[in-house]
Amino acid sequence: MLAQLFYQIIDWLFSFFTLALIARFALQWSRAPFRNPLGQFIVAVTDWAVAPMRRVIPSAFGLDLSTLFLAWLAQAMFHGLVYGLFVPAAAVTLPAVLSLALLALLATAHLAIYLLIAAVIVSALLSWINPYAPLAPVFDAISRPFLRPLQRLIPPIGGLDLSPLVLLLILQVLLSVLASAQQGLFPLFPG
Repeated sequence: MLAQLFYQIIDWLFSFFTLALIARFALQWSRAPFRNPLGQFIVAVTDWAVAPMRRVIPSAFGLDLSTLFLAWLAQAMFHGLVYGLFVPAAAVTLPAVLSLALLALLATAHLAIYLLIAAVIVSALLSWINPYAPLAPVFDAISRPFLRPLQRLIPPIGGLDLSPLVLLLILQVLLSVLASAQQGLFPLFPG
């Protein structure tokens, strides 16, 4: 029971930090404004790690690779810690380390999809409830690059844009594929 509680706490902490890093990357990638409470919070939570890492890993093609690397590294550290708790030290081999690196990549993608799902839902709700809310441009900037291609294919029906529903369906399918991949590659791993 105590091990399960410890696992839940470190899972929450590492997932929270990874989500904050992914959100920072998404805000920079989509050129969303950072001058809002959410953007300032994300910068405050992640800047201690991102600022020094930018000296080591530069940006490329307008992408903040240091932030993405840190998101992956946080998940790799989490899964490595959990692996270290449940597997004897003699079982740490190169294939196990490579498997953990792949698992961390899949877990990071999983969290990124969850973040996009949340952004799409909040953006859709704000567009109906209060399109002039201070955070509406932030969520709109994150979800718009993914909604725009669908909006070209799916015309509004009765003035209602169904592209968020289609995107959510696609994202749910991607989550299922990622979960299957994680379970197929790592059936005994608790993550």
